[in-house]
Amino acid sequence: MGADTKFEEQKRTRQRLPVSTPPFTLSQLKKAVAPHFFKRSLLHSFSYVIYDLVLVSLFYHIATSYFHLIPHPLSYIAWPVYWILQGCTLTGVWVIAHECGHHAFSDYQFLDDVVGLVLHSALLVPYFSWKYSHRRHHSNIGSMERDEVFVPKPKSKISWYNNYFNNPPGRLITIIFTLTLGWPLYLAFNVSGRPYDRFACHYDPYSPIFSDQETLQIYISDLGILVTASVLYRLAMAKGLTWLVRVYGVPLLITNGFLVLITYLQHTHPSLPHYDSSEWDWLRGALSTVDRNYGVLNKVFHNITDTHVVHHLFSTMPHYNAMEATIAVKPILGDYYGFDGTPIFKALWREATECLYVEPDEDAPNTGARSHMLGMLYQGKFKNKTGRILQIK
Repeated sequence: MGADTKFEEQKRTRQRLPVSTPPFTLSQLKKAVAPHFFKRSLLHSFSYVIYDLVLVSLFYHIATSYFHLIPHPLSYIAWPVYWILQGCTLTGVWVIAHECGHHAFSDYQFLDDVVGLVLHSALLVPYFSWKYSHRRHHSNIGSMERDEVFVPKPKSKISWYNNYFNNPPGRLITIIFTLTLGWPLYLAFNVSGRPYDRFACHYDPYSPIFSDQETLQIYISDLGILVTASVLYRLAMAKGLTWLVRVYGVPLLITNGFLVLITYLQHTHPSLPHYDSSEWDWLRGALSTVDRNYGVLNKVFHNITDTHVVHHLFSTMPHYNAMEATIAVKPILGDYYGFDGTPIFKALWREATECLYVEPDEDAPNTGARSHMLGMLYQGKFKNKTGRILQIK
């Protein structure tokens, strides 16, 4: 890549997404995509399930059958390699269950829910609970009042103790804490989730997250978790807790970390707008996300990483068609398409440094109507009339 190309890519990375009403409609975007990309193939979808589960079984077999034969010092390398490979593969399994929740796996809703329930329960995810809260995230993305997760706070609501973490050591602690405990804390205590008027929990069938019609399915989700927990308990009694942690626990921790990392970077970027109720609409909200490049892991994660914009536009489209659909709509989206090719861990550090709160745009028609991510370490004004950053030090 030449210097000019790199400069243009960096400039586009830092340029803020437009906030005006798009000059296209969802219908026009859909017409740009070939109709067969919206078709769900049961055999094609199951091929990814089988492929991922074969890899999971293969890694498990190698680790449990051969690692004890490896000379002792080398085992310190073998196990971390297993954890990474298994954790990445299980992230792919997680994504397929996520696709079931969107009814993007097959034409049969009941089958999608059965497959999603089994796969997510095996990963200690309450399938229906997450399905319903995630559906509301898709319905309200970009809304400061109604989005379900990763909603940035206004500067006035930043807690006093955040200042003590606004430094490299504090930032590192925050990142590690978020990647390791962020997902279970969100499920159990709605940490980083939308505020409700009472305690919200994904395991509570009567949580304000859910409607009365969804109560029975939340019980089913909890039953799936209990079944998995029972199996894990029996394995711990038979094989030992250390065996269970090495074979299942650490890979699951890596999977959860990737889930938080992927989601955070999809919805956190200095270029992304967030809207209050006076300006929010669904299409502008759906475009308030960004595609990222995870290299070879794009395929391992079934392209949830680099086709997320299209996923928010057409959530029932199967993942194996999303890349072609992205290529088809990019010319129409133009500047409304968000992409950042920054290396992932560099991007994570940058976003953790710069994306701390939001403030209203100066040219918004009414105060608080439109906000962008803004970092405490920015020097000078964040935006000029063209929407580009003027100065960052």
